[in-house]
Amino acid sequence: MASAPLISQALDEVRERIADDRVEILIATKYLPVEGLATLHEAGVTLIGENRAQDLQVKHAAHGERFVFDFIGHLQSRKVRQIVPLVRRIHSLASDSAAEQLARHGRPDLEVLVEVNVAGQEGKSGLAPEELDAFVDRLRAGGGCTPVGLMTMPPQADDSEHSRRWFAALRELAAARDLPHLSMGTSQDFEVAAQEGATIVRIGSRILSPRG
Repeated sequence: MASAPLISQALDEVRERIADDRVEILIATKYLPVEGLATLHEAGVTLIGENRAQDLQVKHAAHGERFVFDFIGHLQSRKVRQIVPLVRRIHSLASDSAAEQLARHGRPDLEVLVEVNVAGQEGKSGLAPEELDAFVDRLRAGGGCTPVGLMTMPPQADDSEHSRRWFAALRELAAARDLPHLSMGTSQDFEVAAQEGATIVRIGSRILSPRG
């Protein structure tokens, strides 16, 4: 992991490349031990995203007052009750079982983004686009959260331009349903994601281990 000054510099560089202050930069801390969060705080990071419920609990217990936490990993229904009290947003809702648990244990102000498999990748999580309307309707009726946007992970590609069509497709799906937030783009393709309307980019290695 880089030092606080290097992380702060890398964060500034990402902001410059996005060139839109409305885009939130979420630091993905999946591989960062809890001890590393003090360095992030020193570097001026305020928003972090966790992939695992257990790691979220540990990091929130140690640094809950220093950061806003979002959950960005695969959302298992049996983990919903643990996650809900600790986060501002869940980025990865994609199953009726998890939605049912949110209806039981969620809260009306909990913002959720529905994960959509826009590329139709086999074996990947996320709803098919044609399932989206009925799913969002069920969420709104359940009352345990507020759907505010969509999230996607495009197919792996060496060229970030290959992700553009999938980001654009997600933007169109969200706009048609009046969902304002788009969580898309990682260290490899955040610039393209921002150009296509991302409101949140999820960045790990480019901030935590910047080159040079």
